Amino acid sequence: VAGENFDQSPLRRTFKSKVLAHYPQNIEWNPFDQDAVNMLCMPKGLSFRTQADNRDSQLHSFIITREDGSRTYGFVLTFYEEVTSKQICTAMQTLYQMHNAEQYSSVCASSSCSMDSLASSIDEGDATSLAKLQRYNSYDISRDTLYVSKCICLITPLPFMQACKKFLVQLYKAVTSQQPPPLPLESYIHNILYEVPLPPPGRSLKFYGVYEPIICQRPGPNELPLSDYPLREVFELLGLENLVQVFTCVLLEMQILLYSQ
Repeated sequence: VAGENFDQSPLRRTFKSKVLAHYPQNIEWNPFDQDAVNMLCMPKGLSFRTQADNRDSQLHSFIITREDGSRTYGFVLTFYEEVTSKQICTAMQTLYQMHNAEQYSSVCASSSCSMDSLASSIDEGDATSLAKLQRYNSYDISRDTLYVSKCICLITPLPFMQACKKFLVQLYKAVTSQQPPPLPLESYIHNILYEVPLPPPGRSLKFYGVYEPIICQRPGPNELPLSDYPLREVFELLGLENLVQVFTCVLLEMQILLYSQ
């Protein structure tokens, strides 16, 4: 378990994640920092869901800044896939049995009763709470399907967010599709790593993803730096008043700290 969140139900806890594979193994201008990438790809660790939970994929980005000030940009698509290991499913059910037993004990203690007289001593409110607990806070290996979070990540020298997002979404679609893509998945990964060049300053580049073409544009030398992040999302997340306040703080050269889940 990642962190000390044992008071949470097992499906609400987070677990320690790890890098399953990365390619290429290493390159001179961008040495692979496994711990940093692992933490930034899954800052909260692994999480589990069942068929009753929301399992929509999500995209986020991160920046790795080195001591010399150089940066690399990561773009991550997190999704949920079915757990096929019977051992993990059994472990999840065991965790729930332990968790519910602890909740049982706490309800019993609050009612000042013994385990033998639990049914007769718990008042109606506690009984209702316990029933809800067992109904919504449970995992049954014979009834429920267990899913675990997983992510795919692209690390790039420039923040081509839209292009990376489109490629990752297409790659994920190819992985989960019943119909395989025209070429092996390795071909598309090799293509974007070794055959798609960075567009020259002031030029656009069109390349083919797995299913559809992708376009990325690089500003010229006299233009503003590349900012491929949608401005609309900033307004939606911060709101107009907060955004004006942040902009004012920037103009006044004040220190700004943004804290978010």
